Amino acid sequence: MKITATAISLTVDDVPASAAFLTTHFGFQEAMAADGFASLTREDAVNVIFLKRGVEVLPEGFRDQHAAGVIVAFTVDDLPAEYERLKGAGVDISMELREEPWGERLFQVTDPNGVIIQLVDWVTPAGE
Repeated sequence: MKITATAISLTVDDVPASAAFLTTHFGFQEAMAADGFASLTREDAVNVIFLKRGVEVLPEGFRDQHAAGVIVAFTVDDLPAEYERLKGAGVDISMELREEPWGERLFQVTDPNGVIIQLVDWVTPAGE
């Protein structure tokens, strides 16, 4: 098997709102879109697909579920600059910039459908 692409598919109520959030603030491009569907790409990241809740392509027991409990995380080069850029653009920061004891530095934003997007970089933990 040769995997030629990877995507994460998230079920939301308002597909255009989530798609616009990623294209506007994170540099994704819309590769395909239809009613209840958007496929977003970016050369250096996993593809993101948004599906409208209830769409029949989802298994029957999952059609009405929302993308809950999922964090879409992107590792970036200059986390403080990204924090300032997004804050300056008026994006609501849902978790302020912080550093975890294991060396992960992060902050989170939430898209209009409640999808959590986390930006991360790695620092050497204190004492190492």
